[in-house]
Amino acid sequence: MSMDFEEVRLSLPHIELAAHLYGPQDGIPVIALHGWLDNAASFSRLAPKLPGLRIVALDFAGHGHSDHRPPGASYAIWDYVHDVLQVAEQFGWQRFSLLGHSMGAIVSVLLAAALPERVERLALIDGLIPYTGEADNAPQKLAEALKAQMALRDKRKPVYPQFSQAVEARMRGVGAVSREAAELLAQRGLMPVPGGYTWRTDSRLTLPSPLRLTHAHAMAFAGQLQCPVKLVLAEQGMLQAQPRFGELLEPLPIAVSRLPGGHHLHLDDEAGAQLVADCFKAFLQSP
Repeated sequence: MSMDFEEVRLSLPHIELAAHLYGPQDGIPVIALHGWLDNAASFSRLAPKLPGLRIVALDFAGHGHSDHRPPGASYAIWDYVHDVLQVAEQFGWQRFSLLGHSMGAIVSVLLAAALPERVERLALIDGLIPYTGEADNAPQKLAEALKAQMALRDKRKPVYPQFSQAVEARMRGVGAVSREAAELLAQRGLMPVPGGYTWRTDSRLTLPSPLRLTHAHAMAFAGQLQCPVKLVLAEQGMLQAQPRFGELLEPLPIAVSRLPGGHHLHLDDEAGAQLVADCFKAFLQSP
């Protein structure tokens, strides 16, 4: 596996983010966005298989080596959208493509729908729209979020005496991954503490959302997409398991490729990464 990349820190007006840079400086601009509780290592197998692209694989705020948001702030999905736009500004990219996995795919869709003049193409991996909630459940959801936020100060992150124990925990986590994938994510996502290792991620990332978009809101974003969109759907992934997901896709202008593998098929092994690269290579290289 090729691991050739440049580690950088990006000083945005409101936060400092970390990223891996792949490909030539004059390559086609692409910003790669990982999933919830993952980090830039999510693209360590896939990015080297996409030649001719200048890929900025971000650590989202609160993830990996990026800064956490300040006290009192939250991690609303639209705040990530703003972060990505600021990253594009940092590189001087008026037009760019987005390569997103899971939560990163959702962020990509929101940005491309809101500012279609900025986004050239969308390459999505097992992610499309956020989890939704309807209006009649909003008071209950806000109550749950507030209670969880108040209880967070008494909680402590798990400490793993051995690196291997943290890897095994990540293998069993949300969006289960292979051992090799868990090791790649853990190498970037762990930090040493007294007694062993714990995750760098901000504990606030595990809080429930105080407010969710309704299904109509989410579909309005998906329906507003104007750029070419290609979605890789993992046969054993999280989208495929959602009831009536096929019906959701029917009215949308999205090209879908179904591939064998789980939710992290682009990272679990080299074969899966190659299949995903074969789907996206010509698509992202198109003018």
